[in-house]
Amino acid sequence: MSTEQGQPALRDVADEREFTIGAAVDPDSLRRDPSYWKTASSEFNAVTPENALKMGPLRPSRHTYDFRDADAIVDFGRENDMYVRGHTLVWHNQKPDWFQAWDYTDEQLRRFLRDHIHTVAGRYRATIDAWDVVNEAVADDGSMRRTVWSDALGEEYLDEAFRWAREVTDADLYYNDYGADEVNEKSDAIYDLLERLLERDVPIDGVGLQLHALGDRPDPESIAENVERFRELGLDVQITEMDVAFPADNVPAAALERQADYYRAVVEACLEAGCETIVTWGIHDGSTWLRSFKDFGERYTGDPLLFDDRYERKPAYRAVRDAIETHRER
Repeated sequence: MSTEQGQPALRDVADEREFTIGAAVDPDSLRRDPSYWKTASSEFNAVTPENALKMGPLRPSRHTYDFRDADAIVDFGRENDMYVRGHTLVWHNQKPDWFQAWDYTDEQLRRFLRDHIHTVAGRYRATIDAWDVVNEAVADDGSMRRTVWSDALGEEYLDEAFRWAREVTDADLYYNDYGADEVNEKSDAIYDLLERLLERDVPIDGVGLQLHALGDRPDPESIAENVERFRELGLDVQITEMDVAFPADNVPAAALERQADYYRAVVEACLEAGCETIVTWGIHDGSTWLRSFKDFGERYTGDPLLFDDRYERKPAYRAVRDAIETHRER
C-alpha cells in the first residue's frame, strides 16, 4: 500500500526495517467502523487489546469468562499477520465489580490468580506473541504499590504470576509500567525490582515502558539510556502505550509540529538504543482514552495520536515513518 504522493505506508516501512509499530484497538470500533479497521490493518503491524483482556471486562460473573471482544481483536491480528501483545494478566485496577478481596483467604486469592492466568494465557497459547504479565506494580515514589495481590502474597506475587504464565504459554513475558520511561526514581526502582526477579530465576523476558507523554516530556536521551540499561540486564524493551498531548491551558504554537518532533526524537532514540517495538495507545484521535476520562480530558489536549479524528495522517505520522525509514537506510 502507498500513501501521500507515492510515499509508502507506515506499516510497509516498518516491515522492511523489521520494526514493530502497533496500536491499541477497541473491539466495537473494529466491528463498526470500516475506516478504523482499514487504518489498523494497513498502517500497523502490531495490535494490542486496549481493555478487552483486562480482568474486569473478561469476567462478568464469578464463574464466567466472556472472550468475545478479546477473540475479535486477537483474530484480527492473526488474520492480518500482526504481532499481538496481550494486556494485561495482573493489575490492581479494572477488576470485576463482583470481586471483593475480603471474600477470599490469602490462599484462595493465590488460587484465584493462578487459575485466571492459566485460563487466559492458556487460551491464547498459540495466538498471542507477548504478554504484559504484571502491570504497574511500583508506585510513583518507587515503593512497591500496595494491591490486593501484594497484600495476600507479598512481592512474590510477581514471581508467581510470571511462572504461572510460563506454564501455559511460550509468549514473551513483560513487566509494564508508566512514569518510568526515562532514568528517574521510579525507573530505578523498577530496575531493582526486575533485577531481583531475575536473581530469583523468574521467567521474565522484557519490560514495557508506557510513555504517556502528557504535558511533561521524558527526555529522549534519557529514554535511550534507560532502554540500554534494561537491555544490559538481558531484557527486551518495548514502548507499549505511547501518546503525546499538551496541557489544555498551555497549548504551544505549532502544536502538531511540536508533537511530531517529539515522536520523531523518541523513535530515533529507541532505534539507537535497540528498542524495536513502539505501540501507540489508540488508532486515531477520535478514539483516544484521554477523551473518555473526564479529569484527563479537561487537563490535556485530546489529539495525542498519529491520525486525526477523520483518519487523516498528521505530522506525527510522517515523523515516525521518516524516522524509521531514515534509520533503515543507514
